[in-house]
Amino acid sequence: MKITIGLSLSLTGEYAPMGRQAERAIQLFIADANATSALRVGGDRCEFALECHDDASDPVRCAEIYRSLCADRRADIIFGPYSNRLARIAAPIVEQSGRLFVNHGGAGDELYEHGYKLIVGVLTPASDYLRGFVRLLTQLKLWRKRVAIVASKSAFGRAVASGFERAADERSARRRGVRVRVKWNGAFDPESTPARLFPALRRNRVDALASAGSYQHDVAVMRAVAKSTLNILVLGCVAAGVARFASDLGELADGLVGPSQWEDSFEIEPALGPTPAEFARRMRAAGAVDSPDYPAAQIYAAGLLTAAALASAGRLDDAMLRAAFSDLRTTTMFGDFSIDRVTGRQLGHQMLLVQWHRGRKVIIVPESHDDSGSLDFPAGWRLLLAGFEALRLTRPADLDDSESESDDPDVDEDEPDHD
Repeated sequence: MKITIGLSLSLTGEYAPMGRQAERAIQLFIADANATSALRVGGDRCEFALECHDDASDPVRCAEIYRSLCADRRADIIFGPYSNRLARIAAPIVEQSGRLFVNHGGAGDELYEHGYKLIVGVLTPASDYLRGFVRLLTQLKLWRKRVAIVASKSAFGRAVASGFERAADERSARRRGVRVRVKWNGAFDPESTPARLFPALRRNRVDALASAGSYQHDVAVMRAVAKSTLNILVLGCVAAGVARFASDLGELADGLVGPSQWEDSFEIEPALGPTPAEFARRMRAAGAVDSPDYPAAQIYAAGLLTAAALASAGRLDDAMLRAAFSDLRTTTMFGDFSIDRVTGRQLGHQMLLVQWHRGRKVIIVPESHDDSGSLDFPAGWRLLLAGFEALRLTRPADLDDSESESDDPDVDEDEPDHD
């Protein structure tokens, strides 16, 4: 019995670097699964096949592909495209066709807010991306943590920023001095935005800044801030979780913090499939030039989880497969897996927090591989000697629940939106 996985990936266009990684990873999964001959559905031995089309990072082309896949039923199981932008296009098409939609590539919260019955989320949703960054700030020995969030107007950027603000407004964070002082919502133009944004950062004495948007948005924000005369002690952005971040920013990347869906150095013993390190080795052996990023890991994990759901359902039926996914509680090299039975939103997977050290990423949450208890400083920052002690991390036991809140009269400064 042959089971065809159908999807589009961005093999050209804006998302091509990630799309090509995902293509190589799903090809590797299919080769691995077929080599084991272990998958049986209803007693029949099954093999996977692949029908993958290049959407060219274009929403119109993406929609055409998914309408064709669903209308002709050329594919038995539908996987989503890479990127939240394209997943938002594909998801309603697949849902209206009554097909299961395995969403490995779109992290937007809105995908789980439309009442789709057959969606399965593999990724941690965008609103949880920077919660670890906020928790990290609470552990810094700064009396007040005056924070800025610089977000694009994309649905993804808005979701990351809103989740960041909610985490910063939680009682535990506020008790430890975290306050969002400046919010910038809109495009970041390196030529014009700093003149409008940076004075607000100075007025509010911001000492931690997070960026949330596209990869290009985050790189532009981090480069501008790191090269400026601003003495902002902690910088974080979503793009810092991507391997090419260090090569694009050079020494300015050192010390920058970011969330990561997956790292090959994360030590985990999965119930399904290879370890992260073994998966990375297999990808390189299969022809990947560099170590794989999260898009490769998440689609390979989606394959493993689909095989497990198929074995549990015992039939190639979309509704039964969705129910099998709802019952699934397991671990792959991508991390824990469980979904909300109603919405399909991912609940089990937890984000990592990484920091760049001399061109390599180090996992600092859930726990640091470096027990020195300090954050590194980004290269080129002009810091007073006293700042070094201020940034040493406290241990959770050092934090006193009776710590008083700041009576500083600063107020949040919401900059106007800019297109």
